[in-house]
Amino acid sequence: MSKVNTKDNFKLSEVDHLHATRIDLPVKMRSKAISLLNQTLADTLDLKSQVKQAHWNVKGPHFYQLHLLFDEIATELENYGDMVAERITSLGGTALGTVRVAAEVSKLDEYPLDIIDGPDHVEALSDRLSQYGKDIRENIDECADLKDATTADLYTEISRDIDKRLWFLEAHLQGKR
Repeated sequence: MSKVNTKDNFKLSEVDHLHATRIDLPVKMRSKAISLLNQTLADTLDLKSQVKQAHWNVKGPHFYQLHLLFDEIATELENYGDMVAERITSLGGTALGTVRVAAEVSKLDEYPLDIIDGPDHVEALSDRLSQYGKDIRENIDECADLKDATTADLYTEISRDIDKRLWFLEAHLQGKR
């Protein structure tokens, strides 16, 4: 099980117990990768909920197009969460994927609940996807340093898709409104 500190703030820490696996990666490396992955899981679940917030509440002349785009992004994030959680458990860890965990440890900014205009949602989501993508790219490098090419590859796949989705969002901000 993972150690959890709920004293002041809920924090993910390195895993102190791993389930048995025949994966030939050292325990210390797996423990570090699991910690990174659990942080990513929390961020992914938070980001998905923020995208759904925009999906449900967007208004304006591009409502339908943005409504569908936001739903596609949320669906992709759901898939990333599943991929990340499965990698955690394949490394012998425990996926910490409850909404409460995500709310406590996500590194993403809180989503503004008072916006309804399409471009405002696009701006807010672009900021969050940008931060998420930056964190994912940092994890690619950390996993490469750990010599965990499989987890680095998972992060690379997510990074490629997030950059594409960020491009789709930012395109709405780059033309005339």
